[in-house]
Amino acid sequence: MMHKNKIGNLARLILDNATKPRDFRVVNEKADEATVYVYGVIGGYWGDVDAQSFASALAAIDAKVIHLRINSPGGDVFDARAMMAAIKQHSAKVIGHIDGMAASAATDICMACDEIKIVKGGRFMIHNAWTLAIGNKADLRDTADILEGVDNDIADDYVARTGRERSEIVGWMDAETWMTAEQAKERGFADEVVEVVSGTKNLAEWDLSAYANAPKPEEKPQPDPEAVRASLERRFRLLAQPAAA
Repeated sequence: MMHKNKIGNLARLILDNATKPRDFRVVNEKADEATVYVYGVIGGYWGDVDAQSFASALAAIDAKVIHLRINSPGGDVFDARAMMAAIKQHSAKVIGHIDGMAASAATDICMACDEIKIVKGGRFMIHNAWTLAIGNKADLRDTADILEGVDNDIADDYVARTGRERSEIVGWMDAETWMTAEQAKERGFADEVVEVVSGTKNLAEWDLSAYANAPKPEEKPQPDPEAVRASLERRFRLLAQPAAA
């Protein structure tokens, strides 16, 4: 059975990320290009970017090139698979842009793109599928079989994309592997590392506490209290001086 701490972490991931600002929209920037923003948790159950809305929006685009901009901590794997199908069935060239993070199910969507670009400082994470299950031993064995099948399908996509040995891919999934932009490119998950785009979200936008190896958000340096006090004293002394005639 899933460890109770993982259950609690997964529930917190769902609830906390459901309150974050989301951005799923289509922008027609040029006559022959369009941009689709997937800045959110994947899956209708999670209250965010669901497969039906995504597929409908994509089908309505009549453009030669679609820029799919992604910043997502993951979500429902089956919604992600349906979104992959919608991408592959579209006649346009689809360029995936990882603007901050592609983790878990969000990496599946990337695998359907013709090109993948990841922003410098971004992250790419692969792992084995999770679920919440209840029932007797037969029910849980069936659930484990389903998860194993999902993992195999995902691993197939990673192998096809990267050209890496399956054993290496499976090892990375087993370990919950977080990759820097450079590592994602080196290992074949991305084609190009690009400079930061102004206005994109960063990793700190998402609660990643459910994941075992998630990068810690960078802490802003705290000012030295003594330096602050000395600076204020200097300002007070200046204010206390009589104004020049």
